[in-house]
Formats: sequence, C-alpha cells, structure tokens
Amino acid sequence: MAQEKMKALVCDTITDDLSGVRVREIDPPTPKAGEVLVKVRAASINFPDILMCQGKYQHKPELPFIVGMNFAGDVVEAGHNTPSDLLSKPVTGSLRPGAFAEYVVAKTDTLHRIPDNMEYSPAAAYPSVYLTAYVSLVRRANLQPGETVLVHGAAGGVGLATVDLAKILGARVIATASSKAKLDFLKSYGADLVLGVNEGFREDVKDFTDGRGADVIFDPVGGDVFDESARCIAFDGRLLVIGFTSGRIAKISTNIPLIKGFSVVGVRAGEYGRKYPERGQENFEAIWQLAAAGKTHPHVHAELPLEDFQAGFDMLTSRDVIGKVVLTM
Repeated sequence: MAQEKMKALVCDTITDDLSGVRVREIDPPTPKAGEVLVKVRAASINFPDILMCQGKYQHKPELPFIVGMNFAGDVVEAGHNTPSDLLSKPVTGSLRPGAFAEYVVAKTDTLHRIPDNMEYSPAAAYPSVYLTAYVSLVRRANLQPGETVLVHGAAGGVGLATVDLAKILGARVIATASSKAKLDFLKSYGADLVLGVNEGFREDVKDFTDGRGADVIFDPVGGDVFDESARCIAFDGRLLVIGFTSGRIAKISTNIPLIKGFSVVGVRAGEYGRKYPERGQENFEAIWQLAAAGKTHPHVHAELPLEDFQAGFDMLTSRDVIGKVVLTM
C-alpha cells in the first residue's frame, strides 16, 4: 500500500481519565494469507472501548493497543494467495480491539458485506448491538409473539436495538429511559409504553400487563433497576442480565425467583457465539437478513471525526446518546 502512515486512536497507558488515549500516526497493517485490508470509513463507539482504556473490562489487551471494536469500510487489498470476492466491496466487521484506525486487517471469514440499503455509519453500529439483542431475545429468552418485553436503558445502542427487534418479533414493548427527550424518541420509535426509570416503574408495568408483569426484562443497568424489575416480572418470566451500567451489581435471594417462578439469565452475545460457533453464525446471518430486508432501524446519534473521540466518549459516559455514536475516518 502506498500510504506510509495512518491515523489511529491508541491507548498507551491505562488511566481513569483516558489521558493515556490519543490519536497517533503509525504504520498501516499488511494483510497476510487469509486476510484483507479494509479502508475504514466509520467505527462505532461502545462502552467496552472506554472500559478497556480504563482497565475495567474483562478483556485486557496488551499495551499499547488500537481502541475500538466495530468498523465499516471498503476492502482495498487481499493478502498473499487470498482470493476474495470482497475486493472493492463495502464490508463491516469486529476486532478485539483495533477498529479506530484508517486501515485495519481482518480475516476474510469475519467480514460481512454491507447491504445496498445501508450506509457506513449505521453498518458500523449494527453488528454488536443487534447481535446482543438477538441473542438476548431469541436464544436466551425464547421470546414469543404477544409477550411483553420491558427494556431498560432503551435509548442506548443495545437498548434501542432490543426495542426494534422485539417489535419485529411481535412483542409489546415497555421502554424505560432517563429523560423526556429519550422517552419522546422511544415513543416515536415504536415502544408501546415509555416510562421514566427514575420515577419507578413497577406499578406502571403491572397496570400495562393487567397485573401479570413483564414476560421478558432486558436489564443492562443493574442495581436498583434490577431490584425493582424482580418485583414486576411475570410467572415464567426471564430477567436478562446484560450489564451493570448503574455501577452496582445487584444481588437476589434465591427464594424470590423460586416463589415468583422466574429465571435470571446471563447474556454474553459474543461468548455465546464462541461457545456455539454454528449457532453464532446463524445469529449473525439472521440479523443481517433482517437488515437486508429493511426491517431493522439502527439509529446513529452523532458522527464525529476520529480526532473528536473524546467528545464521543463523553456522550456515552454522560448518558446523552440515543442510539450510537460513530467516528468517521
């Protein structure tokens, strides 16, 4: 490749304030056999990107590392003896980490052709959030048409994808969020009922379900939200544990799910695919079939140049984002 240097967002040191993260000029990568070089057009920001730079995520890459997991761009070069029908085609993929760079190298079998009806930014934001939503609702919760899903953190990237997918699957959706702007958006997005999570939601959920409670509860928040969710879940309900953005890992006495007859189910979409590769591929194909059919509606909150990464990180940590924030190269 003719270009001598490329820009990349590099974490040199682990710090709480992200002072160890900066845009640097580094040598571009070279694809090996079985790999292709992708000119990145957009890369979406996820909470784990920030947590990795703070040393707070379960996966701790060796320093220094290029930040970022999800990207979209064009295949510009193939490795030695690597025939590829993706050359010059728009693709999306994931790395662990390494996506926030002008060029990335990826194995050909990890990339997916972007549908003609999708731009780079939503494509970069799409796989991780919709894969999590799919594994949550289909694989772990076995969601059925007509059931009621309560989605917490519904205005975030994963939450919004879950609202979208739940509606596609024929469920009734209750969405919670922390501000009027988010609640207004969720109502326009298709949620059947929107609730301010800071005001309490137990009684409203009970009223909406005629006293039965929600069949499935999607909880990336934890803490007090988890505690109250356990009080408004239906018999035979599935309380999905996605994360703990509140900062407190909730605890529950086992007699509560016993008496109320519900399950507490952990969700790790990526790990699910690694444990069950065939099902993981099925999950991946399922979400992209929905995208190609125009059924899903990924939402990009903001597009920022790579140099403005700090503003994007701040949007996520301040909970100002509806959907996803994307860095453009």
